[in-house]
Amino acid sequence: MDGSELELAPRATEVNFDGLVGPTHNYSALAAGNKAAEASQGNLSNPREAALQGLKKMKFLLDHGLVQGILPPHERPNIPFLRHLGFTGTDEEVLERAGREDSWLASTVSSAAAMWAANAATVAPSSDSEDGKVHFVPANLVANAHRSLESSTTRRVLQRVFAGGCFEHHSPLPLLAVFGDEGAANHLRLCRSHADPGVHLFVYGHREARGRDKEMARPAIHLARQTWDACAALIRLLCLNPEHVVLAQQNPAAIDAGVFHNDVIALSNESLLIVHEQAYVDTLLVLDELRRRREGDLDVVVVKAQDLSLDDAVKSYLFNSQLVSLPDGGMGLLVATDCDQIATAHRVVEQLKSDGKIRWAESFDLRESMDNGGGPACLRLRVVLTDAELAQIHPSSLLTESLYQDLVAWVNKHYRDRLSSEGLADPQLLQESRAALDELSSILRLGSIYPFQGTKD
Repeated sequence: MDGSELELAPRATEVNFDGLVGPTHNYSALAAGNKAAEASQGNLSNPREAALQGLKKMKFLLDHGLVQGILPPHERPNIPFLRHLGFTGTDEEVLERAGREDSWLASTVSSAAAMWAANAATVAPSSDSEDGKVHFVPANLVANAHRSLESSTTRRVLQRVFAGGCFEHHSPLPLLAVFGDEGAANHLRLCRSHADPGVHLFVYGHREARGRDKEMARPAIHLARQTWDACAALIRLLCLNPEHVVLAQQNPAAIDAGVFHNDVIALSNESLLIVHEQAYVDTLLVLDELRRRREGDLDVVVVKAQDLSLDDAVKSYLFNSQLVSLPDGGMGLLVATDCDQIATAHRVVEQLKSDGKIRWAESFDLRESMDNGGGPACLRLRVVLTDAELAQIHPSSLLTESLYQDLVAWVNKHYRDRLSSEGLADPQLLQESRAALDELSSILRLGSIYPFQGTKD
């Protein structure tokens, strides 16, 4: 490559798009295998505090020179879905009747789980796609009923936020168990720098036999959510070169221990990969293949089970920490406060600092999200963009100091400070949530993105 080609190489920016916590944040424990959520079932939630905790994390990254994006909450309760199931009357009557007849259904349509933007979609940057576009595939999340309701709104939001011609938006995979797709939570990208082409690791829990792989190990307790067939389809849709892709099967024992997504057992940023030795069916083989694809340009930290058990990995959400590139060089790590409180996890973090893998680790109180089963990395969707692509996204979707202040005021105005599962069928909560979302779409200048808004802009 000569000097002129170097000048033409585009600069790339890591943008973390965090999901704003919605007004109906609650502890209904709808996702089997998520141990934190199961332990919190029936507890009172604090939607206001949950949203403010998430915003504080976003503001921290903004203050450290990173570009921070925002994805709005989904409309909840989901009244159109209840009508699809045969409930009739006014919206308030529909919600009340659902609450009387089926509390699980009322919880399902009120879930605020879209806050975990790592499950929103799988993304391929233009440097990796064969057509030179940024590709988005919204996750179908068919493994859990409450999350399967998210994909259509997610696609609509992503199309509104990433509206330029350099973005390619795909439909979610078919709503079939064989194509179960959980988004970026089961996908890692490894590269020398964000601007350089990368190698993609897709992680799946099971593969339909169909006359093959009949002896494949499967978890004995919990559902393996991501499928091999979904990963294969994503590779095609994202226009990735198969030579730059590695597929790995989750360790069934890890799934049974509460590792429902890969981002609970591994994390990466650029060429650094931090992974538990029990993450995959054959972790050493997976790492060897990644090194081969990266031609040795890979910095791997394998955390041994003797240093951090699967149980402590799940309790601390160490691997769900958010690893970011700092504008002035090096990497920083955002961890949940649980990593300070669990000695084994704390020692791993201190070792990463001592070995020079990270410059600093900052602890965040994300108690409301953590108690529902989502840590720092669950709350964000990482999107790598060139300067030209960054200029094409919806500008009000990027956090600024003034927008942060507006959003804090918005949360304090509209959100309750306590909410029970029984209160989800309260018609007043429906009205409060719609008023909040209507105002938010104006703050973010997104126009009509929610069904209740009709077609107004």
